[in-house]
Amino acid sequence: MGGVPTNYKSQVVNDGDQIIPGLWACGEVASASVHGANRLGANSLLDLVVFGRASATFIAEYNKPGDKVPEINDSLTERTITKLDKLRFSKGSIPTSEIRLRLQKTMQRHAAVFRKQDLLEEGCNKVREITHLFKDVGIQDRGLSFNTDLIETLELENLLLCATQTIHGAENRKESRGAHARDDYPDRDDKNWMKHTVTRMTNWDN
Repeated sequence: MGGVPTNYKSQVVNDGDQIIPGLWACGEVASASVHGANRLGANSLLDLVVFGRASATFIAEYNKPGDKVPEINDSLTERTITKLDKLRFSKGSIPTSEIRLRLQKTMQRHAAVFRKQDLLEEGCNKVREITHLFKDVGIQDRGLSFNTDLIETLELENLLLCATQTIHGAENRKESRGAHARDDYPDRDDKNWMKHTVTRMTNWDN
């Protein structure tokens, strides 16, 4: 159905074949392409079992007990903590639940199983507007223990990222395939669309 691009060893790749060292993916999170990226019920489980075992075998080959762990860049650590605290102490006027509900309704309306161009275009604009609301999100719990308010806000940020890429990818794909069924392009088009949709977020600054 889709996910993080990998090679047959379950190594995550970027720009086609550039391996990202130390990062592996399999199962539902990965896109190994062995099933044509469809969503038959057993395929994700098969991917997990087959490529989970394969990735463990390859990891054991590449990494040995006692190998030195690379040092983490302090600037990355600081950036992560800064982002976490920015959300934890956010005092915006819009609660997480309100933004999440608007996103749910928009995706259900504009990017459901049956789709067409005008709904997808409108949905792209609506998701963009909803995403901008995240800058004004506010939470009540400032604690570090069992802070479900913070967790739900972090989850919402991820949902916004996924929704943005999902609906723009759907709008761009002018065909029907699997769970992507377009009323205006009802046929599968292997000539032009026998390929993955790969998306990246380059300007997410929340």
